[in-house]
Amino acid sequence: MSTNRLIYLPLGGAGEIGMNCYVYGYGPAGKERLIVVDLGVAFPDMDGSPGVDLIMADIAWLEARLDRLEAIFITHAHEDHIGALGHLWPKLQKKVYCRRFTATIAKLKFDEAGLPLDMIHVVEARPATVECGPFKVQFVPVSHSIPESSALVIDTPAGRILHSGDFKIDHDPVVGEAWDDARFAEIVKERPVKALMCDSTNVFSTHEGRSESTLGPALTELIKSSGGMVAATTFGSNVARLKTLAEAARAAERSVCVLGRSMKRMISASEEAKVLANFPRTISPEEALDVPRKNLMLLVTGSQGERRAASAQLSRGKYLGIEMKEGDTFLFSSKTIPGNERGVLHVWNAFSEMGVNVVDDSGGKYHVSGHANRPDLEHVHRLVLPDMLIPMHGEHRHLREHARIATEAGIAAEVASNGMMIDITGDVPEVAEYVETGRTYLDGTTLIGALDGVVRDRIRMALNGHALVTVIMDENDEPMGEPWVEVMGLPGAGKGGRPLNETIEADLAEFLDAAGRKLLRDDDKLEEAIRKVVRQVAMEEIGKKPEVTVVVSRLVAD
Repeated sequence: MSTNRLIYLPLGGAGEIGMNCYVYGYGPAGKERLIVVDLGVAFPDMDGSPGVDLIMADIAWLEARLDRLEAIFITHAHEDHIGALGHLWPKLQKKVYCRRFTATIAKLKFDEAGLPLDMIHVVEARPATVECGPFKVQFVPVSHSIPESSALVIDTPAGRILHSGDFKIDHDPVVGEAWDDARFAEIVKERPVKALMCDSTNVFSTHEGRSESTLGPALTELIKSSGGMVAATTFGSNVARLKTLAEAARAAERSVCVLGRSMKRMISASEEAKVLANFPRTISPEEALDVPRKNLMLLVTGSQGERRAASAQLSRGKYLGIEMKEGDTFLFSSKTIPGNERGVLHVWNAFSEMGVNVVDDSGGKYHVSGHANRPDLEHVHRLVLPDMLIPMHGEHRHLREHARIATEAGIAAEVASNGMMIDITGDVPEVAEYVETGRTYLDGTTLIGALDGVVRDRIRMALNGHALVTVIMDENDEPMGEPWVEVMGLPGAGKGGRPLNETIEADLAEFLDAAGRKLLRDDDKLEEAIRKVVRQVAMEEIGKKPEVTVVVSRLVAD
C-alpha cells in the first residue's frame, strides 16, 4: 500500500464568497509537496471590519511549509482570485503561473508593489503543461465574466483532479472563450477524473444560465428609449458587458465615456492581451462636457456602491465636471453581492433625489451571472463523471446543497470548509485533519492578523466611545493639579447638563485625593483604578462604558 497521500486544503473561499485560496498536496503524510491555486481577496464591511481595505486568507500554514511549496497557479483575474497576489507573494516568493490576460493584470499588481515581474509566467491553454514536483497542471478554457478564465487539470500519481475555477456554460460569451463540452469529454477520455472541485455559487438558481450575448437587444432598447444622459455601471472586469453596453450606446447614437480608473485599466489590459477587439471609440471626460446629454452614455465604476467609485461620486454631485440631472437614467447592469446592499441603496436613493431614473436587474433583463446555475452544474457532473466531488466557492449552505445534489446522483461528496484538510487518495473523500485558518487584513498599507486586536479595538471604540485621561504626579507621588479628561464619540453632557468631561474630572480628583500612597506609586494599579472610575461615572451619566486610555506622567527630581 502506498504511503503517499493526495490532499486538498481550502484556506479561503470554502464557506464564503471571495478570498479564494486552495492548496493541493501529494507525498508522505505531513511531507507532501504543495501547490496553491488562487490568492484572492474579500471586501470588508463597516459592521465586522471597519476601516479595513481588503481581507485575504491567513497563509501562516503555508509559510511554515515554504520548503515544500512548488508554485502558485491563478485561474483568472477577478479580485477574489488574484487580488491578494501582490500582498501575499512576498511571504511565499514562488513562481506564479497563469494565462496571458491574467498575467497582464498580475504584472500590473506586481509593478505597483515593486515585485519582480519575471516571477509571473504565462502559460498557454491545454495541452501546454506545467510540471512542478509531482504535479502536472494544464489550463482549460472556460466561459466566465472575465476573459481567459480557466479550470485546472491537475495530474498526480494518485489521480487526476479537475479544479473548475469560476465558470458558466456560455456558447457565445461576446468576449473570451466559449464553453466547449468536447474539451471536457477529451479530458475524461484521456484519464478519468478522480476528484472534481466545483464552483457552487449559483447552486440555488434552478433555471439554466443565460448567455452574455442575449443582453444586447434589451440594453439597446433601454438606451434608445431613455431621455437625457444615460449612465451604466457593472463589474469593471466584465469586459464583455462593457463592450455590449458600449455597442448598445453607439446603436443609440450616443458617444461613450468611461469613468473610473479600474474600468479603464481593465479595458486597456484586455486590448493589450488581445482578448478584446473592436471596442467602440470612447471620448474623454473633457470631450463629454461638449456632447448633448441625449447623445452621451457613461460607463462608470461602482456597481457595488463603493464610496470612492465614479457612480457614488456622481450620486454626490459632480465628477470630473460631469453631473447627473433630472430625467437622466442610471442602470445597474450587475448583481448586488450580499453585504453590499446598503451601499448600493445609498447611491440609488441619492440619484432618486436628483430625479434620475434608476434601473436595476430585478427583472433579469440587463444582467446575466458569470456562474453556472444548478442545471449547468448537473450537466458538468454528468460530463465529467468524477469519482468524488468537493464543492467550493460558496457559503456553507451552497456547499452543502451542492454536495447533496452530487450524492443523490451517486457521486461521493464531502463538504470542506476553510481549514478542513481532505484526503482524496482513496475512493471517497475523508477528513484528514483540521488546520487553523483565519484572515489577514490590509489596513492602509499594513497587513495585520484578524486576531491582532486592531480591528477589535476599533469596533469597541466605535460602539462605546473613548476617553483619554491625563494625570501628572509630582516628585512625591502626589497628583499635580487636576486630572484632564478628553472624550470622543460620547455625548458632551451628562444627566444634569454638566459637561461629561468635567463630571469625570471632578470624580477623578476626589478619588485621587483619597487614594493611598501605595496605589499612587504603582502605575499599573493606578491606571486600572482610574479606568474603573471613568467607566463607572460615564455609565451613571450617559449609560455607556467607554474605552479608556490613561496616561500617567511623573516628574523626576534632579
